[in-house]
Amino acid sequence: MAKGKGLNKPMNLSEDLADFIGKDRASRAEITKKLWDYIKKNDLQDEKDRRTIVPDDVLAPILGSRPISMFKVATKISAHVFED
Repeated sequence: MAKGKGLNKPMNLSEDLADFIGKDRASRAEITKKLWDYIKKNDLQDEKDRRTIVPDDVLAPILGSRPISMFKVATKISAHVFED
């Protein structure tokens, strides 16, 4: 896929997501990678069901404070990304 289209298209980010990512614009692919790197580094997957993410105080503004299925993370991210 060409750079700048689809998952690689740079998007404007909400303040909460921009604080987490460290910049005001990022692609969905970059956002997903940074989220998963953070989740794995901080062991935020439920021990019994690894498909469930247990957000900490850093991820709560983005994903909410309740445990969330990894399949619903993209939906939560959608509320924080905006096109030009």
